[in-house]
Amino acid sequence: MSDAVKLKLSKKDLETDQDVRWCPGCGDYAILATVQRTLANLGVKRENTVFISGIGCSSRFPYYMNTYGFHTIHGRAPTIASGLKITRPELDVWVITGDGDGLSIGGNHTVHALRRNMDLKIILFNNQIYGLTKGQYSPTSAMGTRAPSTPMGSIDHPMNPISLALGSGATFVARATDTDAKLMGAILEQAYQHKGAVFIEMLQNCPVFNDGVWDGVKDDPANHQILLKDGQPLVFAGGTKGIKLGADLAPQIVDVVGGDTSGLLVHSERGSNVYAHVLAQLVQPDFPMPMGVLYRHDKPTYEALANQQVTDARAKLGEGDLNKLMYSGMTWEVGADGTRH
Repeated sequence: MSDAVKLKLSKKDLETDQDVRWCPGCGDYAILATVQRTLANLGVKRENTVFISGIGCSSRFPYYMNTYGFHTIHGRAPTIASGLKITRPELDVWVITGDGDGLSIGGNHTVHALRRNMDLKIILFNNQIYGLTKGQYSPTSAMGTRAPSTPMGSIDHPMNPISLALGSGATFVARATDTDAKLMGAILEQAYQHKGAVFIEMLQNCPVFNDGVWDGVKDDPANHQILLKDGQPLVFAGGTKGIKLGADLAPQIVDVVGGDTSGLLVHSERGSNVYAHVLAQLVQPDFPMPMGVLYRHDKPTYEALANQQVTDARAKLGEGDLNKLMYSGMTWEVGADGTRH
């Protein structure tokens, strides 16, 4: 949208008259406030903006956004969002989901929305637990997580959402924490401008069922986060430590002596998918976690290709005729005597 037609909005313009009902201290409040503030700053057209969610605590989101919205069924938000985007490509469609909704029952739908490069902005709230259904372990829960469904501790290996998104074909992949409004806002702005499948992992705290799960990342960002800057080496701890690849191509933490960053990995948002997969492996507790835009790539979106097919077919064959279609191919009539002609 050009500056000439940019709407002047405030955060309040994106709020609704609904009481925001999350538990006190929930990270969802901060995410909601930042989304509202960012979209207001962007001057979005609320009538062209849609928020679609599945089932879970995060899925209350559409009620609190003064835009169009759908609160759909468990795990199917990407499917409904895909149908909307294909039929109404001019709309800005956001999908709000959680690590249970989007990666368990909805895993298949998330994968294929990303694979097709649907122009959807998917924000996945990852608190490593099922919140709405009272604390069962989720696909991202750490091994050993004690929950009502795993009283002796989870024995599942946790899923890596960023690896899944990259492997599925997402063309914009990013990560932020619920407490870093500045970085979150910057990512949301870039996601809004991107044409293609966006996947943002939001590290979000559930104060009731999994409190403090991300404290190791959020409480000491200098030592436990790598702020990604395009064209800059991967450094942390005030520039005293960095990330390089070992002989086996596995990432390693090394000391940076005298500011010499030669040999360190240098971040490139538009680098290879292989490099992005290396970034995805930097997770706690062994590594600081990369924050920001991990990967972006431009390619045609599914809805653009689908609508082009329709345009090409009309140019070649003319406007369709439903009656002609119904009576084409193998058809027959049943006579009064019951015989088929």
